Amino acid sequence: MKSLYLVSISPGTGKTTTAAAILNEWLRVSFVGALGRNRQAPDLLAYFLDVNAWQTDYNAFNRARVPDSIAGPAAERYYRAFKAVQEAPFAVLDDIGVRDVTDGFRGDLHAVINARVTNALPTVYTSNVPIEELARVFNDRRLPDRIRDQCAVIKFEGGSKRGIRKTE
Repeated sequence: MKSLYLVSISPGTGKTTTAAAILNEWLRVSFVGALGRNRQAPDLLAYFLDVNAWQTDYNAFNRARVPDSIAGPAAERYYRAFKAVQEAPFAVLDDIGVRDVTDGFRGDLHAVINARVTNALPTVYTSNVPIEELARVFNDRRLPDRIRDQCAVIKFEGGSKRGIRKTE
């Protein structure tokens, strides 16, 4: 099964909404399929990782003078997500390439992507950075090369649709 790279230069074009809809359909089909085979659905069918929030947690426990009351819970959240996103049968990595990364965070993100690619686990990536430019953002050619290996790229066009909902 191919993974997807949903990309748009403009924010608010529906990438995350589309990724969440795909994840929800995966959950529905996987859960109903397990029931139809008289099996218990696994506890972890899919995982949605907000990469920006994950990086914020990383920064919270890797900066000097961060109180333990903040660093401890951030580290717990970070490593719980690290394990779950590597093991989930399906995952969304939302907003990759949004911020510059440290070597340590880049290494962890590489480990996640490598685990998913190596195990042929379907993944939906969303980004405002074209896949060709990820090497510049991450200062690493390996990450985008691994992502591109099993991905279909889908471009979202137009401007932001946020706040433009019809209430009829």
